[in-house]
Amino acid sequence: MSQKPCVIAKLDSAALVRARVWVIGIAWRAYQSLKGCQQPCGVTARLCPLLNKATLRIRHHLDTLINTGIAGLDEIFLGGIPRHNNLIVEGPPGSGKTTLGLGFIHAGAAQYGEPGVIVSFELDSAKLLRDAAGFDWDLQAQIDKGMVKIIQTSPAVLLSEFRNGDGAFADALRSMGAKRLLIDGLTPMRLYAEVHDLPFREDVHLLIEGLNRLGVTTLVTAERDESMATPAHERFVFDTIIELTRAEHKRRVERRLTVTKSRGQDFIGGSHTMRIEAHQGVHVYRRAHSRPKAIDDQPTSDQRISTGVPAIDGLMDGGLYEGSVTMVSGISGTGKTVLSVQFLTAAVRQGRKTLLVTLDEHPRQLIRNAASLGFDLEGMIARGELFLQYESPLELDLDVHFHSVTSLAEREGIDCIVFDSVAVYELSSRSEVADYLYALATYCKNRLATVFFNYESPELLGVSQISEELKGSHLVDNIILLSYVEISTVLRRAIAIPKVRGSRIHQVTREYIIAAGGVALLDEDTSPTATANAVPQLPFSAYSSLLSRSPTRQSPAIDVAVAQGDALPPSVELPVEDAP
Repeated sequence: MSQKPCVIAKLDSAALVRARVWVIGIAWRAYQSLKGCQQPCGVTARLCPLLNKATLRIRHHLDTLINTGIAGLDEIFLGGIPRHNNLIVEGPPGSGKTTLGLGFIHAGAAQYGEPGVIVSFELDSAKLLRDAAGFDWDLQAQIDKGMVKIIQTSPAVLLSEFRNGDGAFADALRSMGAKRLLIDGLTPMRLYAEVHDLPFREDVHLLIEGLNRLGVTTLVTAERDESMATPAHERFVFDTIIELTRAEHKRRVERRLTVTKSRGQDFIGGSHTMRIEAHQGVHVYRRAHSRPKAIDDQPTSDQRISTGVPAIDGLMDGGLYEGSVTMVSGISGTGKTVLSVQFLTAAVRQGRKTLLVTLDEHPRQLIRNAASLGFDLEGMIARGELFLQYESPLELDLDVHFHSVTSLAEREGIDCIVFDSVAVYELSSRSEVADYLYALATYCKNRLATVFFNYESPELLGVSQISEELKGSHLVDNIILLSYVEISTVLRRAIAIPKVRGSRIHQVTREYIIAAGGVALLDEDTSPTATANAVPQLPFSAYSSLLSRSPTRQSPAIDVAVAQGDALPPSVELPVEDAP
């Protein structure tokens, strides 16, 4: 039994010392998984003490973080937020500020044993309890246990408490051992200052000083729309700034979350999808992006995987490399889905787990059509060999979709994936589709998953503008082109493989049909079966420029017959295809 090399041997000591927090977190998880490894790894004696020192630093860092309890948000913060940080959550009405704050307090009390206090200026306790119950958060039970306290007050009273130092408010927090505080919100305090002609900037500093004395982790909400810029002093005094947005997009509401600042830690920047879901509350879906990895960590394999069509494997120097990404391009009806089903079926025969992400067809229709060609997708699903995931293109959100696909792949140990069709992603967000495909491709490569990206080309005949039509073609390892070729009055199917990374390929155009068993290539130099067709049909080897709009005949026999006035060769016709 061969031994796997120890990952610790690959750690760069200098890089480890200088690594940022998220890199240290990755190293810590790798170190934990390899503790007790007795295999010889060549780690020098000088490196081992360094790892021990780094371990202590990692433990100290993790001890200073607390979990927000908001699904997906801790992942954005790479593990949690620093204890005692003061957070401000900004956004327009309906963006989810109060819901996020309630989830922060409830999770602290119910999941992490951290008592919390809710300070409300506008909503009474009955409405807060009602809203929380809508997400299955039993705040009343936590209140009865002494883990949560709701305080209804006014900005004037709260500021007076902080201005006078220790008071009833501070005593209430200390008496219950509060660790978390929600102040909902900063906007009433600002309005109070404006009405009474008070310097709000001083009130903000007074608030922060009071919170620092209390030694709690505080989340403050503030109403802010796109036309209102956050004052510079507010951005400075708060440790962490979270911005929420709410917008109408194609008749549905889209909420987004962005972390613009968080002292003492790194985080994943950019705009992330946020949803308010029944029985759960706020769920943040990290934006689809490629995970940063060292060059040595990019897995590769010399093993080949069949496309499911032996003749195509022959054109690709033996098949697909494991972990490669293949783009299958063609207009509707050329057989992209059929070829994908053959690929997944062949993978299942090799003992691999497969996933078909269908965005064009409903699973029931897909299963029926595959059965007409002899593929038992239903049986594969029942045996746990194939997983089908369907999402409506009209409701597709790229971040949520990325989360659902990657979660399923990791949970089930998926080896081969088909995305049918990636052109649908343009309907969700045309401006983000290139970045999304890059994230999807790099994720699959890091898992060593072999992938088909089916792409519906808008061009009926030929591929005259490959670089423009194949969005993300530079990201893939292999390209398979499926197209129609019009010869006289007959549409025939053609396949070409212009790109296979790391392989010798046969750059020829071959004819194929779709029959029982799926895609089948015809012999390169053999005419199709002769019938009584009125138009001569020769093998593809008799033509040039097949993938252009104007294929040219290269048949000496016909040219001679035409020149001499003799009869043309017998007419032939393609084999009859089974209904797909």
